[in-house]
Amino acid sequence: MEKFIVKYRKIILALAVVLLIPSIIGYFNTRVNYDMLTYLPDSMETVQGQNELLESFGKGAFSMLIVEDLPTSEQTKLEEKIRTIPHVDTVLGFGDLENMNIPAQILPDELYTKFQKGNESLIAVFFDTSTSADETMDAVKELRKIADNHVYVSGMSAFSTDLKELSESESYLYVVIAVCLALAVMLALLDNWLAPVLFLVSIGVMIVINLGTNIIFGEISYITKALSAILQLAVTMDYSIFLWHSYREYLSQDKEHNYNRAMEKAIKAAMSSVFGGSATTVAGFLALCFMTFGLGLDLGLVMAKGVILGVIGSVTVLPALILTFANVIEKLDHKSILPDFTRLSQKLVKIFPALLIIFIAILPPAIIGYNNTNNNVYYTIGDSLPSDMEFAVANKKLTENFEMANTHMVLTSSNLDEAATNDMTNELKNIPGIKTVLNLESLLNNEVPLEMLPESIVNVAKSDKWELTIMISEYRTATDEMAEQINSINDTIKKYDSSALLVSEASSTQDMIDLTSVDFQVVNTISIIAIFIIIAIVTGSISLPFILIAVIESAIFINLGLSYFTGQQLSFITPICISTIQLGATIDYAILMTTRYKRERLNGHDKKSAAIISLKTSIPSIIISGAVLFAATIGVAIYSRADMISSMCMLMARGAAISIVVVPAFLAPMLIFTDPLIIRTTLGMKKLTKENKK
Repeated sequence: MEKFIVKYRKIILALAVVLLIPSIIGYFNTRVNYDMLTYLPDSMETVQGQNELLESFGKGAFSMLIVEDLPTSEQTKLEEKIRTIPHVDTVLGFGDLENMNIPAQILPDELYTKFQKGNESLIAVFFDTSTSADETMDAVKELRKIADNHVYVSGMSAFSTDLKELSESESYLYVVIAVCLALAVMLALLDNWLAPVLFLVSIGVMIVINLGTNIIFGEISYITKALSAILQLAVTMDYSIFLWHSYREYLSQDKEHNYNRAMEKAIKAAMSSVFGGSATTVAGFLALCFMTFGLGLDLGLVMAKGVILGVIGSVTVLPALILTFANVIEKLDHKSILPDFTRLSQKLVKIFPALLIIFIAILPPAIIGYNNTNNNVYYTIGDSLPSDMEFAVANKKLTENFEMANTHMVLTSSNLDEAATNDMTNELKNIPGIKTVLNLESLLNNEVPLEMLPESIVNVAKSDKWELTIMISEYRTATDEMAEQINSINDTIKKYDSSALLVSEASSTQDMIDLTSVDFQVVNTISIIAIFIIIAIVTGSISLPFILIAVIESAIFINLGLSYFTGQQLSFITPICISTIQLGATIDYAILMTTRYKRERLNGHDKKSAAIISLKTSIPSIIISGAVLFAATIGVAIYSRADMISSMCMLMARGAAISIVVVPAFLAPMLIFTDPLIIRTTLGMKKLTKENKK
């Protein structure tokens, strides 16, 4: 295989260039989803309710508009303009009601007191497309345009629109920042000026192919789009560095200085070690696919595919590039700023009992912090945007001026009799936090017959199958008060109609809270089990997987525990993803050290000497790899205005820095301390003599 790659390197490079063309086309034709709530499973009642709302009423997305400084006549004209916007299904406002000649005196007083405050009034707009559909977001943009500065648009569609604009303006810069910082780190830490550039070209080709092949999924989430390129760059750089070091080592040993022969040996070495190490990373990402919340499947599949492509690129495209520029590379060597780590390694081994004590002392608070991380996460997706975004300004006005933090929609059977509907409506009004309940029965005073309403209004709230009730809540999404309110609403509507469905951002978010709290444990368990099995196979040991995972998990505990102890609030998805990503991305450090330790023990060195050699040879690779991961993510964390992206990158950067310290400091002492157990439980090590067991 390695001979084929070396011989046909020009064909490999040509093929890589050709593959870029369909990949670029695929990238630009892959839709991006900006609505996290669409990743709820179809079995959830909230999802079923959204589908029924769209099917029976032709209404998908819903927005409440705040109108400022417009007289009723002008508001009527504005409402007419809004109706002309494609995919706007229904517009309900006071200008609309007056235009239909409905006398104000027959309307409930609360319509005016709740929906009109001073120079501000509200307009409800329904769209005939879903919350994050491209058509809905285009309609929101058009709505803002025709309304000039008189209207503020709230709702999840406005959020998705702002998020899309923010993400599209920043996502390309994420890659630029990550590449520039990673390049700077490699230029400083590696021993050649051109090699890092070739690494980035090789990885860049595979990143484009990965992003382009995402078209097979139909769409990907904005989080996946923003992070996949950065993560692929960071976690697959190890493979390029390993191939480079192997190539340089074999080249220096070759008496004839034969580039092709050295590369063949380097590719062979890379295939045996890189594939084993990458399997743990792939397993970590695939564990995300077991989340009930669909975002895990989205991110997991894309990243697992990216790692596999990264491995392929490191043993095909990169060798072809290195050999193509071999003569130029020779002239561009320089001294790395990394020192010799022999003395540090000796000191770490000398004080290994103290390091073990520190390790044991750190674990309890780290575990406590880790276990409490989920107590300090936010699920209100709107909080992930900057406070000056149009959506955030509108929501603030809606909450402060109208005491409307949420809108619930309830679908009850159209066959439910009027008396039962009235009783249900009265009970709903008495639920704490509910400010207003609107349906056909409550819209008019009791002495006014329903027939007085125009058919266009009736059709808004009633279909052959369902009747629609709208409720306004003063409680914010993802609060304890809202959770209790949702339970009370469901209990009430189910009492009158067992088929009733509750639809709202708040109820969908509550479902997401319930799902992800379980997902956190499931993903962690699956990733640990999968990686345990892979390490056991790679090392031929039963004990080593326990040791390696214990060390890496301690780094994860410290990372997430710091968030808890510092009061840092994270998005709900961050702890789940970070646990898996950090485990998959940094377990290679531990495998690298352990493999070298095992080799040195088999070569006759005692356990302390083996640990010293393992440390001094592995630390440079660990530092370079960890520094690249840190550099690729820290810049994005600082730059991004989208908190979900920023917080995830910040924790990945911090996790890389922690792992750089934790693996050398604690793994070597663990290997020395458990050496007798390792010898008894690892294939091929039982042959060590008693003298070598020292």
